[in-house]
Amino acid sequence: MALTGIDWFIVLAFFAVILLVGVLVSRRAGSSSTEYFLGGRNMPWWLLGVSMVATTFSTDTPNLVTDIVRTHGVSGNWVWWAFLLTGMLTVFVYAKLWRRSSVMTDIEFYEIRYSGKPAAFLRAFRAIYLGVFFNVLIMGTVSLAAIKIGGVLLNLSPLKTITVAMIVTVIYCGLGGIRSVLITDFILFSFAMFGAIAAAVVACRLPEVGGLSGLFAHANVEDKLNLIPLQKTPTGPAFMETFIPVMLIPIAVQWWSVWYPGAEPGGGGYLVQRMLSAKNEKNAMGATLLFNACHYALRPWPWILVALASLIVFPDLESIRARFPYVSENIIQNDIAYPAMLTYLPTGIMGIVVASLIAAYMSTMASHLNWGSSYIVNDFYRRFINPAASEQKLVFVGRLSTVILMGMAAFVALWAQNALQMFDYLLLVGAGTGLIFILRWFWWRINAWTEITGMIVSGTVGFYMVFIHEKLGHNPIPAHIRLVAGVAITTAGWLAVTLLTRPAADDKLRRFYRLVRPSGPGWKPVFKKALADGDPITETANRGDLPRGILCMVAGCLAVYSALFATGFYLYGQTGSGIFFTVIAAVATFFLVSIGSKLEMK
Repeated sequence: MALTGIDWFIVLAFFAVILLVGVLVSRRAGSSSTEYFLGGRNMPWWLLGVSMVATTFSTDTPNLVTDIVRTHGVSGNWVWWAFLLTGMLTVFVYAKLWRRSSVMTDIEFYEIRYSGKPAAFLRAFRAIYLGVFFNVLIMGTVSLAAIKIGGVLLNLSPLKTITVAMIVTVIYCGLGGIRSVLITDFILFSFAMFGAIAAAVVACRLPEVGGLSGLFAHANVEDKLNLIPLQKTPTGPAFMETFIPVMLIPIAVQWWSVWYPGAEPGGGGYLVQRMLSAKNEKNAMGATLLFNACHYALRPWPWILVALASLIVFPDLESIRARFPYVSENIIQNDIAYPAMLTYLPTGIMGIVVASLIAAYMSTMASHLNWGSSYIVNDFYRRFINPAASEQKLVFVGRLSTVILMGMAAFVALWAQNALQMFDYLLLVGAGTGLIFILRWFWWRINAWTEITGMIVSGTVGFYMVFIHEKLGHNPIPAHIRLVAGVAITTAGWLAVTLLTRPAADDKLRRFYRLVRPSGPGWKPVFKKALADGDPITETANRGDLPRGILCMVAGCLAVYSALFATGFYLYGQTGSGIFFTVIAAVATFFLVSIGSKLEMK
């Protein structure tokens, strides 16, 4: 398989358009750090929402889904579908709070919520820990997927693939800042979604597959189709072997307890960057709602169909090795089956799909580069190194850090092996910290030492379980047991430290409440103390807003999950079940609109 002249023309024209956008907005982006990182805080909800979707639609995402489906079946996707709960909680509870905070990054939050040297340390450390270490790890995973796609589709070496990817992404992201990222994301997502659907159509029409009916009836596929993980296993009861680790633990524990980039409880990272860029609270909420609806209901099925078809065309890793002998042995894992399936695309469609994969890669990398450099500039360089730096100097440091981050990500990509391996590690390292991010807005007692403890304990426990436990001669611990154990140990640690240390200073807590206006009973001690000190606080938050937001969260989850299930059943040819879930989605949406219109927002 080789790209024809038409395919290359499509790819090169795509590159030219993206680079042109970066050049056109570069002057405006360079006017100030607020413009470079937040687009002047004047972005509309639809552009921000599409950008969130594009950012999480990367080259590693279809590879990850393919790995999951080939290993655990369709129901294995509950490991990330469960994050819809925290996504909807962010939409209806936290999006407006973030917009009210008026910070430039979510890391800046630490010094408006906590006080003293611990808050300053937390801000500096997290800026490097997340903006550099974790960010580079994620970008390395994304770049690993690009390496696999470049190797399979274009016969490029890992170094050549990374070099080309680095140059184009750094140029348009570094020049245009977040405005360039948002505009190009709109273009990139359109390409990426079209490419994903085209790949699914072609995969299902392969002679070996025989259309949807042939796909779902094939012996390699029929035991992979359950949407709820209750399929029988050869080693034990279905409930114990599949339902508990694949669905129950993610739904009951994972979504609220685990910090994971793009699915942080209460929001964080590049999603918060989009919320802070919104015109107002209403646009911040609308953007986050659009993202969650598209991320969980619109995108999964094209990837799942290709993954299922790959079980017929490439039933095992040996068949992939035989088909692609020129691809490096150490990256032949289940996730490479997705780009392997793309080699069957016809001329023209191949060019569009390759461009769509490039689009997916660039949108994610650009967002992570801009987000990571915002931490370096705002929360480390300006805060601790050069507080008097000019706006032009800050933009220069932002562009320089973009180049450095991209180089570091390239080294990680050349070291890693598969996306699921990295996904599991990131989940475990963040286990137990999620509840802190949920409670810190609504419970006055949370302090900087809470977050420092959670970060240290979760990182230590995760590192031990992943890298040390088995090397000491112990039996492997199942992933879901490791997750629950990590959550329990970390939560016990930070909760004990919270109760044994002093809360933030009174004046800091009072300023935070007046700025953000969180609802709920968790601030009553602060009100009482302020009244006794002659500095009374007017409780401006609507007391019914928090429970109303939680009701909206439940309705939103029901609507999106029902839409996801309905699509699956229609594809499976089970029309009755499809109609049933369509009706549930419609009713939940009606309820959501009715209740959501009463939420307090500007």
